[in-house]
Amino acid sequence: MTVIDSPAEQRRSRAGRRFGGRSLNEIGLIAAIVVLYIALGSSAAGFLSLDNQLGMLRDAATVGIAAWGVTLVIIAGEIDISIGPAVAFSSVLVAKGAAEWGLGVAGGILLTLVAGLAWGALAGWLRARFDVPSFIATLGVWSALGGLGLYLTDALPVVLPDSGLMTVLGGSVLGIPTPAIIMVVLFFVFAYVARYTAYGRSVYAVGGNAPAARMSGINLAKIRILLFATTGLLSAITGILLAARLGSGNGGAASGLEFDVIAAVVIGGTALAGGRGSMLGTLLGVVFITVIGNGLVLLGVDSFLQNVVRGVIIVVAVLVNVIITKRARATRES
Repeated sequence: MTVIDSPAEQRRSRAGRRFGGRSLNEIGLIAAIVVLYIALGSSAAGFLSLDNQLGMLRDAATVGIAAWGVTLVIIAGEIDISIGPAVAFSSVLVAKGAAEWGLGVAGGILLTLVAGLAWGALAGWLRARFDVPSFIATLGVWSALGGLGLYLTDALPVVLPDSGLMTVLGGSVLGIPTPAIIMVVLFFVFAYVARYTAYGRSVYAVGGNAPAARMSGINLAKIRILLFATTGLLSAITGILLAARLGSGNGGAASGLEFDVIAAVVIGGTALAGGRGSMLGTLLGVVFITVIGNGLVLLGVDSFLQNVVRGVIIVVAVLVNVIITKRARATRES
């Protein structure tokens, strides 16, 4: 005799499978990070020193702040590859505004934040209004901002004026790097938004099944514009913090950052096909990517080979992600 579970039991079973899959991915990442710490602590001189750990927090913030927004973008079934040039251009914009355009530091920061929202919203509008693939829309932003950053500066750094605000943004609060504090605060904000708000649920719905989400009354255009405007804003924040850290704006900074960001999100378990992912997974992915990068530098690995290692990590992460996604889909259909 076949026993049919009650609807409540079926919901609990589905929730358990989803939770179990996420937990397995996160537990695996935690284990990998622990192994990395043990291996690098015993082989890389200075890895466990306080100064190095604080430096890793700064590096993690450069990847992590943008990764929170990109996580939602990928959950929605989209992609944003404009992060690196957007961060570099933001550093140039805040430096130019403060040092050469007479806006002062506060004015330069405000200009940069507004501009970040604008170019992100433009990419989202192109996706929403004309159905331009998000890869192409953000590739256009990637190219335009990269070129503008170098054109405005002649590929030379733009020195920031002395400012107490920039000193704080580029420095530490109670010994903890300010960018890391901002990263953690934004993490909790985005984790709450993703899990407990109607907007967050709409993002998952769009990524899971966009036509069904539209039929249920979700405004796809609004969601997509908000998503890319958010990544533009987060890129601007990262660029401001980078400029504060370096003391200047540089159109060539943050080269390849978009790959580290996407890698962290994918390694964290967010499905490239959309509909699945978590901020906690992305946080662990950011830590993993940061530890790998720091360890390679301390071990003296050639910078070109570091890119090879990163590339291998990204490919492996995508393969694992695809396998997990297929298995999860097969489980749901069974």
